Order: sequence, then C-alpha cells, then structure tokens
Amino acid sequence: MLSAIDAAAQYVLLEMYLVNSGVITTRFCNALVAAGARGVRVCVLFDGFGALGLRNADRRRLVAAGVELRFFNPVRLHRFLANNLLRNHRKLLLIDGCVAFVGGAGLTDDFAPGARRGAWRELMVEIAGPVVADWQRAFAVTWARFGPVLEVAEPAPEGAPQGALGRISLSEARGRSDLASDVLRRIETARDRAWIMSAYFVPSRRFRTALRRAARRGVDVRLLLPGPRTDHPWVRHAARRFYAKLLRNAVKIWEYQPSMLHAKMVLCDDWVSVGSANLDRWSFRWNLEANQEIDSTRVADAARALFERDFLASRSVSRRHWGRRHWLDRVRENIAGRLDRLLDSWRRP
Repeated sequence: MLSAIDAAAQYVLLEMYLVNSGVITTRFCNALVAAGARGVRVCVLFDGFGALGLRNADRRRLVAAGVELRFFNPVRLHRFLANNLLRNHRKLLLIDGCVAFVGGAGLTDDFAPGARRGAWRELMVEIAGPVVADWQRAFAVTWARFGPVLEVAEPAPEGAPQGALGRISLSEARGRSDLASDVLRRIETARDRAWIMSAYFVPSRRFRTALRRAARRGVDVRLLLPGPRTDHPWVRHAARRFYAKLLRNAVKIWEYQPSMLHAKMVLCDDWVSVGSANLDRWSFRWNLEANQEIDSTRVADAARALFERDFLASRSVSRRHWGRRHWLDRVRENIAGRLDRLLDSWRRP
C-alpha cells in the first residue's frame, strides 16, 4: 500500500476506520505528505470514532500539506447514542483509478511486525481491472456525505487480470445489507465447502441456521475464529455460546492462537469474499462495510492454502472438549449473551 502511494501520479483516495498515531500511521502520513508535495491530490476519509487515537499534530500535518481530510460521523456527546453508533468500518485505498486495496487492516501499530503481543493477523487484497471504477464510485458516495463531491477522473482500467471475475459488495447499515445477503446465499448454495474467517462472530439466527444446514447436507463447514488473544473478550464469549449447537451439527471450529485474529474472509466453493465485514449482527446493522468478491478457481486455491496454514496455528474445538469447559466460561457466555441480546434490541432512530 505504501509503495502504491509512493507511485501515485494523479490522486490517492484513502478510507479507514481504525487510525491511531504511531509508527504505522507516521509512515502513511509521510507517504501522503510526499504525494501531495509532488502534486498528487490526496483525499482521506477517517471514521470519527475509529480515528480518536489520531493525534492533533498528525491531523494538522496532513492538512498543512494540502491533504483533504474529512471525518465520517464525528462523535457528538449531545446526540442520541444510536446516532453515534453508526460507523464507517471500511478499509479502502485507491490509486489513480488503476489499483485498489480492500480488507480489514487499520493504521495502528497492532498490525506492525514486532508488536508486543504479536502482530494482528490480517488480510488485504490488491485489485486491478474494471472493478476499481466501482470502488471509486463507492468512495465518492461516502466522501460526498461530509463535504463537496469528489471531482477526479473516472477510472478507465484495462480488462480484468488473469480472468478473475469480481464485484464489490457493500453494507450501508440501513436495515438490509447486500453484503450479508451475498454471503448467506453462497452458504446456502455451497456444494463442497464453506469456510469462514471472522474476527468477531455473533451471527444472526438465519446465518447460524444456514451453516448448520450446509454441514448436515455434507458441505465442509469450517469456522476460524479468535482464540484467547482478542481485543474484545466479551464479544468472544458471546460468540462461544453458539459453539455447542454448531458442533452438534458437524460444523468444525478452530480458534487462532498466535495473536489477535482480525482478518475477515469467506470461501464458498470457488467464491471468495475479503474485506472489512465481520460475520455479526453489529457489522450489518451499524457499520458501513466493504468486501471484494471474487469468482476464480486460482484465487480460491490461494485462499484455501491460506486457511490451511492458519488452521495449523489454531486449536480445534471438539464436542468432547467443549462439554468439559470450565463453569466460569459458561457464566461469561451467559452474561455476554444477555448483553448481545440487549444491544440487538436497539433500533436506529
């Protein structure tokens, strides 16, 4: 991503949720400032809550260098709580209408090699071809919500590289999510496999039912979920209350051990979806999310290999082991489940 910014000749469009000042953010600020100094237009959209950790000095430096800096839904204490819950969770970088990066990474030292508890496990996908124009239009729509419209050249990239077919999939947090519907439909029609990697796993009843039904009809259903190293342990406890029923219905579950699992990817047969969306109700109700979908045997094989490497670094959860877990874990799951149901009962005004 840094190399792409360094090579930009016309414009850089960056949309990020989690942004904390530190080594990683400084490197990106340096690249963005340098791009602006050589005449490249730089448009940056950070989430108003996710970027609370961005120091004022870094904000002033970007603006002084000519970077167009906007914040999505700035937090306002006087507003109704639900208004502040709407967040832009997307992670998107676009360069000159020719290349895009989409995934789950933020600008924080948690992703840096040498992080104190190990760098978070994350995925970004680099994209070229006609779909880049769709990503630019998606950025432009969100950008215009907080200022003048984006006026840059419409991308005119060449054909899709190596025959991969892709489309963007978005969640606009307006009650119905196209992204959620796409994933659900693929699970329901999967023939051979449905593998899911998710940092936070609190799916709706319909998703859980689809996973169980797929496993019962012989589909290889696997979940790769966070282990004990997580930034939101109570979300993990809320997710674990679903394990017993999933395991009874032949769904296989792994918990990643080396570090925090923050990546989000779905592999159904030869279809892959990578992006910012976790498989949970919170993402689809309150967040703007963005995934790249890809229909390609080649990409699916690469995703399978990646999953399999991560399975080797994970602990398999068996029905026998799960039935013997500590009573305190059961209490935590019960409390977390009650909190999850309370949050799920909220409605946007």
